[in-house]
Amino acid sequence: QVQLVESGGGLVQTGGSLRLSCAASGSVNTIYAMGWDRQAPGNQRDLVALITNDGVTHYADFVKGRFTISRDNAKNTVYLQMDSLQPEDTAVYYCYANRQESENKYSRSSGPGTQVTVSS
Repeated sequence: QVQLVESGGGLVQTGGSLRLSCAASGSVNTIYAMGWDRQAPGNQRDLVALITNDGVTHYADFVKGRFTISRDNAKNTVYLQMDSLQPEDTAVYYCYANRQESENKYSRSSGPGTQVTVSS
């Protein structure tokens, strides 16, 4: 099992910045990638960004150039630096970890989420 705890959400004005953190514990040796999703009320859950153990990153088009994902492998922590925030970025942000539990068994663990609200 992997446990994920997010922090850093809150209320910010348009154009502001927030930094989310997600600390992983438990079977962290099974993690091969970590990332962030988000879900606004009435919307589907969308990928925001991910980063592999090798540092390869991927971003959704709607955050490219504004958000930066990074990780500290020694601390088993992933970060999401969010700049130039817009009201449409308002959502619950979920940290997730993609895991390989065995040769043919893959799974995903997700945190409880942290609310990000951007006021206009």
